[in-house]
Amino acid sequence: MTDHDEVSVVRWPGRTPPVEDGLAALLAAYHLRTEAEKGESVADVDGLPDRYRAEISDPGIAFADDVVLVALRGSATVGCLVVTARADGRSEIKRLWTDPDFRGRGIASSLLGAALAHAAESGTGSVRLSVWKWRTGAIALYERLGFTVTESWDDRDRLLCMERAV
Repeated sequence: MTDHDEVSVVRWPGRTPPVEDGLAALLAAYHLRTEAEKGESVADVDGLPDRYRAEISDPGIAFADDVVLVALRGSATVGCLVVTARADGRSEIKRLWTDPDFRGRGIASSLLGAALAHAAESGTGSVRLSVWKWRTGAIALYERLGFTVTESWDDRDRLLCMERAV
């Protein structure tokens, strides 16, 4: 019998419980919260930019070339992370999100650990990510895991770019 406090990280899609609805809900929460933090609050998913709505409505197509990791607590999807396909020897981490009710339990760290292990297994030399400067807790986590600030590859204001070798 599975301990309901135990969280497992699995690759999606795969031989896992169906998590597409849970993944879509996490992606929706991520994008809605991010837009609100940027001062561009929208009422619901319909108000999000097309590219974000596409991720939510069909993550299988949106992330077809990438690896999606989900954290499960029992059959509930409580966290997610996307590792992009390797290009020029590196991958990018995107969409790291933990359900707010499950934060502080090591879920983000577990997802990042699984992402770094995947990158190493796939021959990736480095992993990069971008994070909004106001997300200080996330920045501290990335720094604890060896990510350092690097020259920006994204011209959006208030975005911090980080990278680490695998």
